[in-house]
Amino acid sequence: MSVPHLVAAASAAPAAAPISVAAGVLGAGRVGATVAAVVALVGVVAGGLALARSSGRTGTGSGRAGAVTALAVGLVGTGLAGLHLATSTGGIGTGNGRAGAIVALVLGLVGMVLGGLALTRTRRTG
Repeated sequence: MSVPHLVAAASAAPAAAPISVAAGVLGAGRVGATVAAVVALVGVVAGGLALARSSGRTGTGSGRAGAVTALAVGLVGTGLAGLHLATSTGGIGTGNGRAGAIVALVLGLVGMVLGGLALTRTRRTG
């Protein structure tokens, strides 16, 4: 098959194929919001660990690498959540993952704030 035929075949396939989970079925909307929330939660955890390390509570490093990681991952999580909110249709409760994207947006912002605080603290002590 040539490239145009592959593109046509891929676009003809259903884009919102449900993913089977033990509790039920997740649509593409909920999966996108869940991925954004998990990425943003990683940013929150990295920011919290970097903040604890920069204050000297855990580890021996300054926490600068963790702070930069938290900033980057929080930004990616916020971007994914914003993209999902911009492209989703319907309201909260329709099953498209809009509420999950809002939670992911807040988590991404919290991760970026924690990373920024840790980065500021490492600049002061370093």
